[in-house]
Amino acid sequence: MSSCLFVFAFALCLFPSVHAQQKITVEDIYMGAFRAKGMDELQAMPVSNRYTVLAMDRATRSQQIEIYDFATLEKVQTLLSSKDFPELAEGIDEYRWDASEKKLLIATKSNPIYRHSFTADYYVYDVASKLLKKALEQVQEPRFSPDGSQLAYVKDNNLSILNIATGQSRPVTQDGKKNHIINGLTDWVYEEEFAFVKAFDWSTDGHYLAYMRFDESQVPEFSMSVFAKNLYPQTETFKYPKAGEKNALVSLHVFNVAANTTQTVNLSQYTDFYIARLQWTRDPNLFAVQVLNRHQDTLDLLQIDARTAQTQILIHETDAAYVDVTDHLTFLSDNRFIWSSEKSGFNHLYLHDKKGKLLNAITSGNWEVTAFYGVDEKTQTVFYQSVEQGSLNRDVFKVALNGKNKSRLTTQEGTSSATFSTNYANFIHQFSSATEPPSFQLRNSNSGALVKPISNNSALTDKLKRYNLPKKDFFELTTAQGNKLNAWIMKPNDFDATKKYPLLMYQYSGPGSQEVSNSWLDTNDYWFMSLAQQGYLVACVDGRGTGYKGAAFKKCTQKQLGKLEVEDQIAAAKVFGGYPYIDAARIGIFGWSFGGFMASNCLFKGADVFKTAIAVAPVTNWRYYDSIYTERYLQTPQENASGYDDNSPIYHVEKLKGNLLLIHGTADDNVHVQNSMEMIEALVQANKNFDWAIYPDKNHGIYGGKTRIQLFNKMTQFILNKL
Repeated sequence: MSSCLFVFAFALCLFPSVHAQQKITVEDIYMGAFRAKGMDELQAMPVSNRYTVLAMDRATRSQQIEIYDFATLEKVQTLLSSKDFPELAEGIDEYRWDASEKKLLIATKSNPIYRHSFTADYYVYDVASKLLKKALEQVQEPRFSPDGSQLAYVKDNNLSILNIATGQSRPVTQDGKKNHIINGLTDWVYEEEFAFVKAFDWSTDGHYLAYMRFDESQVPEFSMSVFAKNLYPQTETFKYPKAGEKNALVSLHVFNVAANTTQTVNLSQYTDFYIARLQWTRDPNLFAVQVLNRHQDTLDLLQIDARTAQTQILIHETDAAYVDVTDHLTFLSDNRFIWSSEKSGFNHLYLHDKKGKLLNAITSGNWEVTAFYGVDEKTQTVFYQSVEQGSLNRDVFKVALNGKNKSRLTTQEGTSSATFSTNYANFIHQFSSATEPPSFQLRNSNSGALVKPISNNSALTDKLKRYNLPKKDFFELTTAQGNKLNAWIMKPNDFDATKKYPLLMYQYSGPGSQEVSNSWLDTNDYWFMSLAQQGYLVACVDGRGTGYKGAAFKKCTQKQLGKLEVEDQIAAAKVFGGYPYIDAARIGIFGWSFGGFMASNCLFKGADVFKTAIAVAPVTNWRYYDSIYTERYLQTPQENASGYDDNSPIYHVEKLKGNLLLIHGTADDNVHVQNSMEMIEALVQANKNFDWAIYPDKNHGIYGGKTRIQLFNKMTQFILNKL
């Protein structure tokens, strides 16, 4: 304890009636002072009724993979510790079991590429012999074959298979080349917008590998300067299809492992299409892919026979706006399958026979299924998460496969999620709310009854008491236009309703997103609390276009991104401005990425409502953003020019009256700094005064070293000076 803290503590002892409020600082937030404890790398083991977690021993600066019994929570063993293996000195980045639990694949020395992708060194740990053997160096997405004897992986855009026993690799493809051909991995835009990297899958018997191939030859390139304190900056060039430009040509192939031959699946019935998912069914000869047209309003679930490469349509789904892709598709042992769809107006689960015929709805109602945990075929029971108790909350449910006998397994008001044991007898329940940090309990899967607590964040709760933090008050805001929107507001703890306070509004507003949820705090929330401690109110409103209130609410912004969303934020600001304790002349707005697009748009289009805006990494012109995301909501610029231009803030800079802080990283591979550079030039030519900050070599997250501390201190000072 420093001398100044000692004096402070001593003063509290002398004057116990004085209730001081310890102040949150940006340094506290971004140096991890409020980090909640979790169960890192929690995984249910594939065979035994056990789970593993990755633990940290801070005394020895080592990591351990610990095995626990799912029924008793007793620790079975420490599988391995990095302190016993110098090869893992740089840390265990992830691990993966083989199907028999005899081997473990461990990643270390990871090097990130884009949002999800990375290369790493991989080691195979033999559980019986306790030997660790290096298998692969700086490769991507290795996966065990079903018998655990081989690893399929990608290196330098080529798919290969490693024989673990001999250490010998053989190629599946040989034509991979950066910025030209990718085998077995997705390209940049798939990774970002369909959220997957591994584009191959083993058959259930290991006889086949199905994989996707991307021909990027005709995709336009984007280049970024990487400064890195070099005398001459390097140029990083990658393929990035912007809205309306050429996408990579994707094709589908099946490799016969024994015969060492490859077949190409004939998809000539489709043109300019996406393969949004690839997975093997329970039949070792059949795999499934989800094919979307470029508009993403038509989806075919195809089943392909690996022996003949023949295709069959299992499901054909269309939507007036777009078909959402999920990871809920699950095949049962007889190849019936569970599928999720918004065809009722809400996302629900459906059971189909192996030919694709609908058997029955598993869930139904005016609420959304938000996660699918699996099906216990012995008891014919499906486990899932939904917002049935209100769109701000999440609960875990079970229901019979025929859609009957639904039961709620979690009852606390907040956000519940689950990790089920392999036999579905129990589940680890993670719970949090806006006032309760994450806790973990073991529960019975049949009744939801508590079996045993696992861990909580009582130490964090006690620590936060010293800060006497403001709370989020949730409510439904009704705009003058009659739109009912989820919202929260945060007030200083010494709030005085007779005073006038400035207000900062925060939002993201992107399609299907949610910022108003009854879940534990993130780093933004702590920053908002620090602003509340300095005399500001902070509020958040999820406008039209956001998620978990049905397809109609989510998809009403189709073909006009930024119109209804901006209208709702302006309308909400007017409602807040009518509160007697809010100074209507001092309302600001902040957002990042889509939220930055919104913040700048609101300041321009709502010039008489908003005084100040902070826009971080904003899209300023949808013509500059990627094809999959942008066209999903706007179609192409060639088809919908007004949808692009009418609501892009770059075309509304002349309306600026208030204070704008524009922030971007130069190495943002997602929303390119080009967006802010074009905005800056437009503002300059409109002779508008504004502030801006550019962060060299920082990506879309703008972090690393003390970057976040400097960034949020800068934004804090801007708010103090300008709002």
